[in-house]
Amino acid sequence: MTEKRRFPNEGSGLFASVPGRQRPYPRGSLPIVASGLAFMFVGATLPTPLYPLYRQAFGFGGVTLTLIYAVYVLGNLAALSIFGRLSDQVGRRRVILPAIAVSVVSALMFVFARSSGGLFAARALSGFATGLASGVATAWISELQPQKDKGAGAVMASAANFIGLAIGPLMAGVLARFAPWPLRLSFLAYILMLFAVGIAICRVPERVPSPIQSGKELSIRPRFGVPRALLIHFVPPAVTAFVTFALMGFYSALIPSVLAEHLHQKSPLVAGLIAFGLFTVAALTTMLARNVESRAAMLSALSLFPPCLGLLVYADLSQSMLVLLAAAAAGGIAASLGYRGSLQVVNGIAPSDKRGEMVSSYFLFAFAGNSLPVIGVGLLSARASPGAAQIVFAVVIAVLAAVGLMVGRRYDPRVPQAASR
Repeated sequence: MTEKRRFPNEGSGLFASVPGRQRPYPRGSLPIVASGLAFMFVGATLPTPLYPLYRQAFGFGGVTLTLIYAVYVLGNLAALSIFGRLSDQVGRRRVILPAIAVSVVSALMFVFARSSGGLFAARALSGFATGLASGVATAWISELQPQKDKGAGAVMASAANFIGLAIGPLMAGVLARFAPWPLRLSFLAYILMLFAVGIAICRVPERVPSPIQSGKELSIRPRFGVPRALLIHFVPPAVTAFVTFALMGFYSALIPSVLAEHLHQKSPLVAGLIAFGLFTVAALTTMLARNVESRAAMLSALSLFPPCLGLLVYADLSQSMLVLLAAAAAGGIAASLGYRGSLQVVNGIAPSDKRGEMVSSYFLFAFAGNSLPVIGVGLLSARASPGAAQIVFAVVIAVLAAVGLMVGRRYDPRVPQAASR
């Protein structure tokens, strides 16, 4: 007699259990989860064009702004290291819905912030929510793909990430320029977006049984979630993710200062439009280059990072808007190839019962890399000139890219089947 496997939300009708196999997810589940990932990353860049307004309103300096960014990254890392494997145990939806709720609280704290202290708390919660949702939603998107196409899952997750990162600064910049309440309205609009996607995600059923149903003990403790047999295959995409997000962090740190100090463009709309262009190019590249093999995408990105960094530093030295736009476009292309290629490798090697944990471990490296340039440039600028700090960190990231390129060239994409079980 065929065993009847039951999952949460199964009962009758669309979610009824089926002997010996799982019912397919209902139509629309994939775009709902992809939209959820995109909207969570909107919160990551929503404050970016508003920081000059915050500095003027609350009267803090560059070091405080650096620390606000550092708190965001600490929130990312705390969520990923402590709760990275939680969705593999209790289900994807049971983790992403609380992440959305935390993001709503963070947006409300931005709305009611009256000092830099309020920004610290709001940004820390935003980082925690983004970190918690990133690994969960990325793993879920891979599972929702027809025929479990992990390559297509990496493309969709990468595109959703970049689309969210693009929407954030554009929305904040436009509303700050043309609407009232420049420091509040964009967060109120974001809260409405989060409620809408949260309601939609409630319709997507689970495929991971709860600890009570599975008989397994729920375990929440920090750990690096990569099986020993897969560690050698995990290192190249992890290094690529670190350098890719370091590049994006460097762009995020340098572009606003280039605009404000050298190009005399202090409008949040201009900063928002350039950040929007960077991430839009990245999203388009992700979709147009989706057939590029993952290892080739990784190596191409690592090769492009040093000239992209040089172009951005040259834009600062030459005080040229045209060069800055070219640097943003080049950076978007390189970031897209690096992110999609490395994520596709991790999706491909991750066992199904550890996918959320491994993807979260991948994002640990990514968010750590994202923090390095912003924090480093900010702290060095307090002791040396901003130009010297920028050149130092451009060189550091270029060296890391060269190391990643050497590691990636030795990478054998073939994964023993026994290692992935």
